[in-house]
This record gives sequence, C-alpha cells and structure tokens, in this order.
Amino acid sequence: MLTIQETLLANNEEVQIIDVYRDSFLRPRTELTKRYKDLVTWSERIYFISPVWWFRLTPRLETFFDEVFTPGYAYNFIPITKMYAYPKPLLADKKVRTYLTHGAPALPILTLYLNSVKLRLVMGVYSFVFGWFKTKTRQFWSVPFVSHEKRLVYLSRVKKDVLSDLRKA
Repeated sequence: MLTIQETLLANNEEVQIIDVYRDSFLRPRTELTKRYKDLVTWSERIYFISPVWWFRLTPRLETFFDEVFTPGYAYNFIPITKMYAYPKPLLADKKVRTYLTHGAPALPILTLYLNSVKLRLVMGVYSFVFGWFKTKTRQFWSVPFVSHEKRLVYLSRVKKDVLSDLRKA
C-alpha cells in the first residue's frame, strides 16, 4: 500500500485510502459502507491489495466486496428470459489493479489449483462490477520465504505498474 500511495503522491495525484482493518469493517457499517461507496464513485483508479488465506482474499476484503459492490450500485441484472439474466457492470469506468501475495510457490497454484483465487475474483466479482477484461491482477509468490532483494523486486514491479497507470490517465 505504501509503495502505491508514495508513487501516486510523488506524481501529484490525490489519494484516498480505505483500510478495512483500521476502520473495523466487521461492526455495523451502514455509514461506513456509504462512505466506501462514495470513495469508489469518486475514484478513477482502485488498487486492491490482499494476502491469500485459504485460497481466498482476507475475510474483511471479501466483506467489503459483499457490502459495497451491491446490485443497483455496482451492477444490475439485465433479464434475458424469465429465469436468466446477465450482470451489467456499473463501475466499468474504473481502472482496477489487484495485488495478491501468496505463501505458496506459483507452480502448484497455477497448475494443481488452476489459479482458483484469481479466477474466482476476476470471474465472480470483477466481471460483474467492472466488466470483462477491465482489471489487472498481479500475484507474488512464496512471499514469506523470498529474500529481501526479491521483495524489493516485487515492490519495484508495483511502482512500475502505478507509473504506467498514471501515463495512461
């Protein structure tokens, strides 16, 4: 988060941070949810950062998706038949990047587990909210076990991504 914030501020960008841990997002949150929706509406670019726990994002980030990306705000269903509809994204104008940190190496996640974390996130959340092929997700592997130098390489990649986003703005 700090690398993204510092890079954006160094490029004279206005930054708002949603920290679901600092905000105790697990308590009753009607006002907080509204504030988060206002910030999402305001934003041009959204950066999600999460470790992977048990092949999913953290519970608070999953709760954020459930509470903020609601029908009527983040997407609508367009009926095709009486029994079927497809989601129409309402936040397709947002540029979205996600950074996932894994404790596991890439090989088993990408092969044995079919990259299920990213697949569920992109197909099961982002396609509804932001549209198909509108988001970018980068995964960092074996994070607890890599050297300090490798972590710096990971952070350098994040900074390059943010600078690339700014050039495209």
